[in-house]
Amino acid sequence: MSTVSAARDRTMTPDEVAARLHSGMTIGIGGWGSRRKPMALVRALLRSPVTDLTVISYGGPDVGLLAAAGRISRLVTAFVTLDSIPLEPHYRAARQRGAFALTEIDEAMFMWGLHAAANRLPFLPVRAGLGSDVMRVNPGLRTVTSPYEDGEEFVAVPALRMDAALVHMNRADRLGNGQYLGPDPYFDDLFCEAANTAYVSCERLVETAELTGGRGAAPQTLLIQRHSVTGVVETPGGAHFTSCVPDHPRDEPFQKAYAAAAADPAAWAEFSARFLPPDGDEKGYQQAVRTWHEEQR
Repeated sequence: MSTVSAARDRTMTPDEVAARLHSGMTIGIGGWGSRRKPMALVRALLRSPVTDLTVISYGGPDVGLLAAAGRISRLVTAFVTLDSIPLEPHYRAARQRGAFALTEIDEAMFMWGLHAAANRLPFLPVRAGLGSDVMRVNPGLRTVTSPYEDGEEFVAVPALRMDAALVHMNRADRLGNGQYLGPDPYFDDLFCEAANTAYVSCERLVETAELTGGRGAAPQTLLIQRHSVTGVVETPGGAHFTSCVPDHPRDEPFQKAYAAAAADPAAWAEFSARFLPPDGDEKGYQQAVRTWHEEQR
């Protein structure tokens, strides 16, 4: 039995998270490409009427699904990939038809934009981007000159502030502390700190003591602090079909089926009806995936 009081318990469902989001928001989505994406929360967002979103993401299928559904008005990203499939197919199709505005920046510029927002700064100076086409395709970017003797010029990367952030962790407690157990923290902590509200889904809820050294977990894997978290969602398999190691690898066969369906409107309609029905839920999605895998054997 958890000792967390009801007043401090931040647990909710994916659909309760989606109900707190509104059209026109700026939403950050953690993870990286097709790795540890909060896909259960993205699927809940797809079941909601929310649209006209500015999405900030090191993009993967989160961006692809929202693009396919016409929910994005502007995307801020460094890339959109499925990792083993270099270019996310729905993203490519949306860009080719000019479905939304794009702010494409260097990966390091993106990181420093998160740092600026997390520290409530309007911008941070970086060398990344100087001498590249990033400045040409983003004419709104400005440069600043060091006030010290060096007089060096930098790109002034604007803060990537968000109304809400969605991230996925391996473990979390009911207070909002989140732990990663894989090889890379990505920038999920910065997403949470850069947003007005942040929602953490996780593979499993545990007691707080287990996050800080219990069962062999190193204390430094405690990535997300409760002060930056609004809600916590326990969603086993909630990163599917992206990876969430060591809990599960990327579901490569399903990802290939997703990409193949994206290439044909009729196939995508069939895929969506089976796995992403508007009246569905996460439990139904997980069961549909299990049934699909059984059929492939």
